Amino acid sequence: MFTGIVAAVGKIIEVTPLLGGRDDAGVRLAIQAPGFSLAATKLGDSIAIQGACMTVVEFAGDTFKVDVSRESLNRTAGLNAAGEVNLEHALRLGDSLDGHIVSGHVDGLGNVTRFEPVGESWDLRIGVPADLAKYLAYKGSITVNGVSLTVNRVDDQPDGGCEIRINLIPHTVQVTTLKALRVGASVNLEIDTIARYVERMMSLQKN
Repeated sequence: MFTGIVAAVGKIIEVTPLLGGRDDAGVRLAIQAPGFSLAATKLGDSIAIQGACMTVVEFAGDTFKVDVSRESLNRTAGLNAAGEVNLEHALRLGDSLDGHIVSGHVDGLGNVTRFEPVGESWDLRIGVPADLAKYLAYKGSITVNGVSLTVNRVDDQPDGGCEIRINLIPHTVQVTTLKALRVGASVNLEIDTIARYVERMMSLQKN
């Protein structure tokens, strides 16, 4: 369990194919994270990387490694090549819940349609596929590349999807990988857990 509050930005410095690079195999990532405390980290601990929950299989100094399955690679963005990634430790009992409840399970990919400064903030707009659009609402929560954000507007699209608008404050842009977003970029999306349960309860009432 996570909160969507990024602890540090790390960097994938090595991508090693597993099983000799078979098409159905995943990769092992080496992630350097000098600003991310690993003092209390143990083998088997969970860390959210760009919003995807991964298990630590090795670490030394300020670098740790995780294995990413082919299934995860197919359903996420930003975990198959060198580059910066958002990092968050799993929530521990007694930690403050500053963002919202995040599972670290990416539900799908969105597409950046606008990312421009507006005053002191940034206007981020993301196209969301039809299977996730029904879970999004004005002032609801969404996780984008592991960052807990608030939806400021939802515009439904003819194809059943939607475009969401998010206002990013300067601090969020500065301390996460969101600063590198460009129009057309794919982003990892996780819908709000509460919305998921509400949809399930409502669907059962209709039957």
